[in-house]
Amino acid sequence: MPVTLQAALLGIVQGLTEFLPVSSSAHLILARAFFGFDADRFGLAFDVACHVGTLMAVLVYFRREIVDMVTAVPRLMDPGRDENARMIWLLVIGTLPAIAAGLLFKREIEVLRTPLVAAVTLALGSILFFVAERRGSKARSEQTLTMPEAVWIGCAQALALVPGVSRSGATISMALLLGLGRPDAARFIFLLSIPAILGAAVGEVPDLLKAGGAGGTALLFVIGVITSAIVGYATVKFFIRYLAKRSLDAFAWYRIALAAATVMWVLT
Repeated sequence: MPVTLQAALLGIVQGLTEFLPVSSSAHLILARAFFGFDADRFGLAFDVACHVGTLMAVLVYFRREIVDMVTAVPRLMDPGRDENARMIWLLVIGTLPAIAAGLLFKREIEVLRTPLVAAVTLALGSILFFVAERRGSKARSEQTLTMPEAVWIGCAQALALVPGVSRSGATISMALLLGLGRPDAARFIFLLSIPAILGAAVGEVPDLLKAGGAGGTALLFVIGVITSAIVGYATVKFFIRYLAKRSLDAFAWYRIALAAATVMWVLT
């Protein structure tokens, strides 16, 4: 398979799985292992490049909300009277756990990037989906979300640094357990993903520049960014509409099936 097609395929995988609760990191790891893609050429730096594409997708989709928050910056010291200013504080506080975990456990997380670890966390995450769907009241709006609750959702996002957990899956499960309705939970966790993805991309800029300038791989990175951005935008739009009427159960069963298939593939 031509390397340009490999880059496009991985970009599509990233765009689909970054926002669906199935774990983009697990799918990228499994796709490379299953198809035998070059791990050096399509390693962590390429993953981050694809994350830039999905960041572009969520920025475009939530452009109105982002503009509203930017205009609310002068009112940050009075969040009680401005919902957009309060949302900025919720996102900032919710992002801190992932930043701390990324700085403290970066090397340990890299060791966990294996198919078997992804299979285990995929299965465990599916159990969390079933619990969240059945225990959460789904009666609250995001306007009722408190600062401590944003920290809890942020801790769930930090756990998603482990391959297979899924950022969207962990955070939306926590939001559901806190009683948020599915559409409100999805909107908040997608907005929360913006600083997390941006931080990951900025932290890997040196590796991106080094890898992108070596061996003509810059073109592959561009392909990954473009495909993940286009597919990511369509995925965000689909998932928010999906959650308005349907549960996470289908994604839970998919994760279980993928985990079982991965374990069988590893063992054989």
